[in-house]
Amino acid sequence: MPLNEIKVLVVDDSAVVRKVLGTMLESAPGIRLLHAVADPLLAIERMKQQWPDVIVLDVEMPRMDGITFLKKIMAERPTPVVICSTLTDKGAETTMAAMAAGAVSIITKPKLGLKDFLTESADELVAAVRAAAQVNVRRLAARAALQAAPAPAAKLSADAILAPAVDTRAPLRTTERVVAIGTSTGGTLALEEVLTALPRVTPGIVIVQHMPEKFTAAFAERLNKLCQIEVREARHGDRVLPGRALIAPGGRHMLLRRDGAQYYADVIDGPLVNRHRPSVDVLFRSVARQAGANALGIIMTGMGDDGAAGLLEMRKAGARTVAQDEDSCVVYGMPKEAVKRGAVEKSVPLTSIHREILQQLAAR
Repeated sequence: MPLNEIKVLVVDDSAVVRKVLGTMLESAPGIRLLHAVADPLLAIERMKQQWPDVIVLDVEMPRMDGITFLKKIMAERPTPVVICSTLTDKGAETTMAAMAAGAVSIITKPKLGLKDFLTESADELVAAVRAAAQVNVRRLAARAALQAAPAPAAKLSADAILAPAVDTRAPLRTTERVVAIGTSTGGTLALEEVLTALPRVTPGIVIVQHMPEKFTAAFAERLNKLCQIEVREARHGDRVLPGRALIAPGGRHMLLRRDGAQYYADVIDGPLVNRHRPSVDVLFRSVARQAGANALGIIMTGMGDDGAAGLLEMRKAGARTVAQDEDSCVVYGMPKEAVKRGAVEKSVPLTSIHREILQQLAAR
């Protein structure tokens, strides 16, 4: 067995899913299927024999649900987990709970036409497993500990105290400030940490988080309940307003459009860009052209290079540009590529990103 093989455990109560996923993974170079089992209790027994590098996990299963199993794994021995979830509203809500518990990415499966769908999604699955294998497990462990600990009361109120000091002046600006954020693997928890730290009065924020259709709406709804700012899935023509964060819908691109001194989100169809839809590069390029020096671009944890070229365009257009630093990333792929291309003005820890956003309230 090659030393660098990625060892994968599949946990799903559907025999069809186990068979199809197993075949897809076994045929991928550099990946070895350890086991494909029907529920978490069987998985625990197999893991006593050999621990996987990556777990592909369903969330709705008999005997023990996927979220309970995920929390157990994260508490005992944090391991990258790719969620394989049904593309339904209920499935999206459950999957968001799994992402909050530490899962790193999502693969969708429909209720009908399952075998054909999974076969067509082979490249996506293999890419997700390879990305998960590169996750910084130390950061996963830190996130798991944070999720397990009681939420400190100060987090709900400390930043709220800052709001009155900057509240009244922001609407008087002739040109509003815009913050554009791009992220992928590990981004759901990272975005939660950033957005929950913001007071009610912030610059308008537009976000691309690589995520499938339906899941972005559930993700935005979850964040909206946790944050002082408004967070929602973007709709075509939405105003980009102070105190509002718009998340690009899964399966569609989002662009920034300027009309006078106001900014709007355009949600459009189109081909995959950098193998993604929505694409960070698409958003960042539109921000460079429409907002220029009135923008802040932030690239965060994620696999691949989506966003690096667009962030460079933003910097050349006069925008401030920031990357999440390597130590705080779950996967230091997207920020690393942006730094390599000279697109990044400075790199900061995840805990400092909200302060970079608040600086956009001040005139340049």
